[in-house]
Amino acid sequence: MQIPFISGRLWDHSEIARGATLVLVNQSFVRHYLSGGDTAGHSVRVPQFATLPPVALAANGAAGWLQIIGVVGDSLNDGLDKPVAPAVYAPYTLMTVPFTQVLVRTQGNPLAMLHSIKQQIASIDADQQIDGDVRDLEGWIQREPEYARGRLVSMLFGAFSVLALVLAAVGLYSVVSYTVLQRTSELGVRIALGARRRDVLRIAGVSAGTGVGLGIVSGLALSFGLGRMIAQWIENGTRDPLVVLGVSALLLAVAAIACLVPARRALAINPIEALRSE
Repeated sequence: MQIPFISGRLWDHSEIARGATLVLVNQSFVRHYLSGGDTAGHSVRVPQFATLPPVALAANGAAGWLQIIGVVGDSLNDGLDKPVAPAVYAPYTLMTVPFTQVLVRTQGNPLAMLHSIKQQIASIDADQQIDGDVRDLEGWIQREPEYARGRLVSMLFGAFSVLALVLAAVGLYSVVSYTVLQRTSELGVRIALGARRRDVLRIAGVSAGTGVGLGIVSGLALSFGLGRMIAQWIENGTRDPLVVLGVSALLLAVAAIACLVPARRALAINPIEALRSE
């Protein structure tokens, strides 16, 4: 499940086998019930851990005090728009309920291992029934309605972001290219007066680079500054620096191409014609 282990320890095989009254808690539990302090010496009672024959069977002491032996990280398991609730993790042998779900971690395609998994279960208990609705974890998450809204919002934000990026790139190319193109005669005159190739390219780059650089800096400031407001519509967003740097690099590449194309055209101008037009 890729839930990070924070502190303490996990159960050993003997403790799991006997249904030991030892539990793990998440970070939200520690903040809510222990004021963010140490879990050493603390215990918790879970009233639901009780024997209700024939529906549920609990090990001895399951309804009593359960010693906390470790802390794990928070995980979102009830949708993206709901806060993480305090959670307690107990050995599966502490209490058994009908219709138990078993998760199997595999190295390859999980559904390709389904036949082997069923064989292993049958080798332990041939009468154990397995529900036919078996899916991989991603398939289970995708069909849960709690995550549908988050996926829709993410898709909409992604589509609008790509559209905005394309419009920005096209507009940036047009403006920068036109700006450099307007100086074609000037660049031709500079060449006629002895300007070197690299000097012409530097002039074109500095002319457009100043405005593009200021625009990117302003965009980055607005992007991080408006992050909290955008978080009202999309939950648990992340400010991935690689995405921001990638978009900035793309716009810089577009600006560079927009400068290079008309600048190369200016380099091809006959210096005599440039002087004559002036």
